[in-house]
Amino acid sequence: MAEEKEVVLTKEGLEKLENELEHLKSVKREEVAERIKQAIAFGDITENSEYEDAKNEQAFIEGRIISLEKTLKKARLMEDEDIRTDVVSLGSRITLKEMKSGREVTVTLVSSVESKLKDGKISDESPVGKAIMGKKVKSTVSVEAPAGTIKYKIIKVEK
Repeated sequence: MAEEKEVVLTKEGLEKLENELEHLKSVKREEVAERIKQAIAFGDITENSEYEDAKNEQAFIEGRIISLEKTLKKARLMEDEDIRTDVVSLGSRITLKEMKSGREVTVTLVSSVESKLKDGKISDESPVGKAIMGKKVKSTVSVEAPAGTIKYKIIKVEK
């Protein structure tokens, strides 16, 4: 069996996953169990949409619990000293300048588990993340996108 890849998480990301797991186990599991119990009380479960919906939700919740437990088992908390400012690394806060438009954007490079573009957190496995990983300030990178190649200049790398 192949060894599973370590997942490096920020403190915030680790807490978020732990809280989600706790919520699923202590609240959502109970809620869906109650829904199943109520649906069974309606009688014949062969054509009972409430029962089917509750069982589907239960399967989703249990799958998510398993996924979170696996992720947390292989998780390592990113320490402040892990975050570099000489080159882009996980946890770095990077200011990028899109060369064509001159528009600047600041993002934080995180693992795919905690990436959320609307919060400015991009995955190290994304095209931009892969392109900037390990690069220094003033480096220019090219990223292939559906609309063509986009060039970025790394303006700043900070913790």
